[in-house]
Amino acid sequence: MSQIVAVVTIMKERVGGGAPIFVVDQEDDLQKVSFSLEKILDANAHDLKNGTMILVKHT
Repeated sequence: MSQIVAVVTIMKERVGGGAPIFVVDQEDDLQKVSFSLEKILDANAHDLKNGTMILVKHT
């Protein structure tokens, strides 16, 4: 089963839920923060192509 462990976004008003949300200012930071969290959390980053990336832990 997979679980969303974090959300990284540039549009705070468009996300919600039970996972931690990281808000960044620009697209470059979106990529940098997502890929750093990907390594830290041992998860996979998935780009939703709308200014938001989710980090999913696949078990």
